[in-house]
Amino acid sequence: MFSRSIIATRQAYAKLHRPLSAVASAAKTLFTPEVKKSAYGASAKHNKNIIWSEELFTPAQRRELVGAGHGGCTVWITGLSGSGKSTIAAKVEKELLEMGLNAYRLDGDNVRFGLCKDLGFSPAAREENIRRVSETAALFADAGMVTITAFISPYKESRALARKIHEDARLTFLEVHAHVDLATAESRDPKGLYKKARAGELSNFTGIDDRFDEPKEPDLKLHTADMSVPACSGAVISEIKARGIISGKFRLNA
Repeated sequence: MFSRSIIATRQAYAKLHRPLSAVASAAKTLFTPEVKKSAYGASAKHNKNIIWSEELFTPAQRRELVGAGHGGCTVWITGLSGSGKSTIAAKVEKELLEMGLNAYRLDGDNVRFGLCKDLGFSPAAREENIRRVSETAALFADAGMVTITAFISPYKESRALARKIHEDARLTFLEVHAHVDLATAESRDPKGLYKKARAGELSNFTGIDDRFDEPKEPDLKLHTADMSVPACSGAVISEIKARGIISGKFRLNA
């Protein structure tokens, strides 16, 4: 009688803890040191004593663990001041969050309050600004975030570096050109910066006394003089979906 009670207790315990066993088994599979990706584990080129600390899972396994249901990527919106970059980026971020995705926006002015507040607007400072943001965006994307950046990023070399940083880490990078001609951008002049540049109060201002290298083959080109903000946002989200970042289970407004 007593032995039967023990057996029944053991069976009930096993049944109760079967889901935990399954979780433990899954965790053992996920956290296996044999998983490798890219050249992780290699020494840094600039210092051989710096070694990459490897993850114990792949990006797909990270997605499964956090239950996000989507991958990470960087949407890099470039364009003249007044082209609508920040407005579009804010709209995309809001729509993605409303759809249930993990999204975050990095804005050209906002990062200069902290991350890049020590930088000016000389060509060298602009390059360093974009390098820092590129590395930050890549970290966010690797963490599974849909990262939207809004930066003039006027030089083709710095945008190429941003793409390379992501591609070297096997992360999706989408270059979006918020296109508008200079006359239209200057007529908008939301911050009054063109007026100051024309008056000589600002130097190294893109489009006035500093160059803007228009992307020759962006992943997406938005003609913001003819497209509404919702239309631009919808086009960006459709492009993200086309790259397989967003699965079908999310509600799409575009």
